[in-house]
Amino acid sequence: MSQDTITKPTSQDPDEPHGFELKTRRRWPWIAGASAAVVAVAAAIGIPLLNPSVSPNEVAGATLVIATAEGNAAEQALVKFVAENVAADYGITVAFKGLSDSNTINRAVSEGEVAGTIYQHKLWLSQVLEANPDFRETAATPVFRWGFGLWSEKWGSVEEIPDGATISLYSDPANEAQGLWLLENAGLITLKDGATAGTATQDDIASNPKNLKFVLLDFAAQSRALPDIDAAAGYTEYYLAAKIPLKQQIFAPAAPDDFAGQLTIGSDYADTANIKKLIAAFQDPAVQEFLATDPSVKGILLPLDER
Repeated sequence: MSQDTITKPTSQDPDEPHGFELKTRRRWPWIAGASAAVVAVAAAIGIPLLNPSVSPNEVAGATLVIATAEGNAAEQALVKFVAENVAADYGITVAFKGLSDSNTINRAVSEGEVAGTIYQHKLWLSQVLEANPDFRETAATPVFRWGFGLWSEKWGSVEEIPDGATISLYSDPANEAQGLWLLENAGLITLKDGATAGTATQDDIASNPKNLKFVLLDFAAQSRALPDIDAAAGYTEYYLAAKIPLKQQIFAPAAPDDFAGQLTIGSDYADTANIKKLIAAFQDPAVQEFLATDPSVKGILLPLDER
């Protein structure tokens, strides 16, 4: 079995829904019995392929599976809503499947084993594609915004954060950039002209009047470290999952468009009737109404128009 070694952020929980884990990718052993291997993979993700060379995306009436990371309750709730309340209006059947990690999800989307995923934004997808040049995926349409804010156990407002405070940012480049965008919007730093929300690094900090210090942590570690640091820029879902009260989120503007959660599809299937209908289903206004009102996603997955 061959392996491609690629760069990855510091260790991260494989159940994290934004896919923030790039790791060694194993290729399928295309040897005698390959068709059996493909059938086994399809069965593992719940796709009843009679002909393993044909994707369900190309089969009229096939179930279109949307995959995200295992254990992501909010994204599962959104897919379940689309499956039960929207999909039939577009003549399709939709189902949810949790998979183990970013590469597993993206490979399955690229190869047409699943119809799509909603776990990542465009910037993370670009990192995945750069690390895996054989993946063929497209961000088809934005669906929601993740709740993302500045959290602190020690301070009740941005203004209270002291000189020399330690702030945690996420350890992957795309979300480190989002954290810097957040700090600039909070008035804690300024970024150089031309620095963007999706690509900024600490080298792009133009001014840091409170002499903030930065520490990069992965998703699970950041919420655990909150008592030991002054503040952290992170996703609402991780803090709620860690039983940290929402009142400890002291600043939370709506994330920029670059960080909207996307319905990502396999590029080779973009023109199939099934995928066109799937995109239309996720663009249905009922999806945004669900995001705005349903308690299962409140504060975690936000409607696109929330500002």
